[in-house]
Amino acid sequence: MKIGFFGVKPDDEKYLRKKLEEKKISAKVFFTEEIISPEHLPAQTNFSAISIFVDCVINKKVLESLPQLSFIAIRSTGYDNIDLSATSEKNIIVSNVPSYGENTVAEFAFALILSLSRKICLAYNQIKETGSFSVKNLQGFDLRGKTLGVLGTGRIGRHVVVIAKGFGMNVVAFDPHPNQEHAKENDYVYLPFNDVLAQSDIITIHVPYMKETHHLIGKKQLAMMKKGAYLINTSRGGIVETEALIEYLRNGHLGGAGLDVLEEEGVIKDEMDFILKGHPEEHSLKAILADYALINMPNVIVTPHTAFNTREALLRILDTTIDNIETFIAGKATNQVKFFT
Repeated sequence: MKIGFFGVKPDDEKYLRKKLEEKKISAKVFFTEEIISPEHLPAQTNFSAISIFVDCVINKKVLESLPQLSFIAIRSTGYDNIDLSATSEKNIIVSNVPSYGENTVAEFAFALILSLSRKICLAYNQIKETGSFSVKNLQGFDLRGKTLGVLGTGRIGRHVVVIAKGFGMNVVAFDPHPNQEHAKENDYVYLPFNDVLAQSDIITIHVPYMKETHHLIGKKQLAMMKKGAYLINTSRGGIVETEALIEYLRNGHLGGAGLDVLEEEGVIKDEMDFILKGHPEEHSLKAILADYALINMPNVIVTPHTAFNTREALLRILDTTIDNIETFIAGKATNQVKFFT
């Protein structure tokens, strides 16, 4: 059996090799920092299993280049970068890491909230660029007493609620499967989706990305939000309609946004390939221009999909990935991602 690990940094490779040895997994292994995608097909194709990260893309074309593949271990919770229809057709098992960083991502969401509420990035840039210690135009606002709207109360969303309560915030939430016990224990309420948008000073998104949540926040939903409200997205870029967000930031309806994810962020990450393409697709060109418009707005903070990125969380991801590989080899695959037609 041969296992290929893609998008792996040297320190993570050392840790993974150590864990493979501890588990006595005797498969041949291949490690690379390179990603795998339709534009970056692997030079080696004889893998029985591969492990990938969120910046890899697995579709039918990639799977056709890996004829022996029977297992994919994705080193993340989300799996929207994998065509599950294609893997299902080929009877390829996919396992993810369902829980690794509920506190990690929740803490980062609040880092964005605090950076916006206290204009930390503006203050930092002012000092670095001009040396000025003037506080003019740097007045922020307290979180205490403000209403936080949490969209999605899975593991991360519930942790966000707990942190918000520590700041003395009021919390309202929406989830198609409300956890009333957690709500009672932590003194918050579930409301209809539109009511959460209308009542919140800050909206933070913690829903998975799928067909049903694509552009969950669009023009209509942004119009429902309070004037001056803030939007935080540490989930997936496709949940928010970029053009609508730009419009509502520019017209002053929204106070600002904190975005760890963007639509078509992969195009920005791989912009050299984008530039070298003779005829880039119109939607990709439009997306990259929209993303750069957001990046250059003074009331928007954009970070490079790094909310997960603490050493502790990464070790939990790697540990679970090795466990997933071990159980697959044993014929008892765990944390399987199911494909529903």
